[in-house]
Amino acid sequence: MTTPLHSARALLQAEASALAELATRLDGAFTQAVDLIAGHPGKVVLCGVGKSGLIGQKIAATLCSTGTPAIFLHAADAVHGDLGILQAGDPVVLLSRSGTTAELVRLIPVLRSFKSPIVAIVGNTQSPLATQADVVLDIGARPEADPLGLVPTTSALLTLALGDALAAALMTKRGFGASDFARFHPAGQLGRNLTLTVGEALQPLDRCACAKPGDSLRDTVIAMTRHPHGAACVLAADGTLAGLITDGDLRRALGRGVDINTARAADIMTVNPVRAHAPMSLGEAARIMEDRPSQISVLPVTDAATHRCLGLIRIHDIYQAGIV
Repeated sequence: MTTPLHSARALLQAEASALAELATRLDGAFTQAVDLIAGHPGKVVLCGVGKSGLIGQKIAATLCSTGTPAIFLHAADAVHGDLGILQAGDPVVLLSRSGTTAELVRLIPVLRSFKSPIVAIVGNTQSPLATQADVVLDIGARPEADPLGLVPTTSALLTLALGDALAAALMTKRGFGASDFARFHPAGQLGRNLTLTVGEALQPLDRCACAKPGDSLRDTVIAMTRHPHGAACVLAADGTLAGLITDGDLRRALGRGVDINTARAADIMTVNPVRAHAPMSLGEAARIMEDRPSQISVLPVTDAATHRCLGLIRIHDIYQAGIV
């Protein structure tokens, strides 16, 4: 008897297989589509209905955010005045698994009058859309992955993935970099992580718990309570970072039976801890914290040249940076 869990796993396995096969399907037609879109100075128009229309909206949004001006045009609305958005020569990408969607087929003569190159993303290369398009991107004729084989699942995923592949290829062709991405995302967390630096968001040293290696652990804990940023910077006499004590270090030390009244900061500090530098982007600091087997939530910030400690940067500071 088929269980809901079995159906879910079967769907994901079928979709994963379809995606892997789609990667091998990309050929000269894909390159032609990329060149056509990249060579046009204006926008690209995505057009579809139903689930394909929803996928088209997402592809248009992805293209816009990665340097390719794009807009979604619903096929039904197009013939009721919205064609005014189309300018002569704008490439149009028509989305339809069957390639027979009536609203799209009826649009082709109109699009020709605008001298718009037509790219069709279809699952049937012998369909009306495919035979009349300038470029055909074939997602394949795989069955849908739902238990009935009827719901747009595999076809929707493949169309979406092909749109992402177009965006990635266009980014490469245009030389679209992180600074360009940040320019299009000034108010988002991604944009802030790319444009703001650790130096702009850190907790300065005078607001952080600090200790010397010989200071008692008790005094260090009191300082961490007074400045609850999750860590204490242990400083050498010249202000360079000798080590770091985090809240986790304290818990582990107490768990081992360390006597808080007799122990020194040097006894439990992490020597030469992972650190950030002031010019580093917030995104890079976040990756240092998160892209590791054991994630951390706070980093000491030091001057790259002198190793003097400048303060602490917390994951909370990264998330809150730029929020007003």
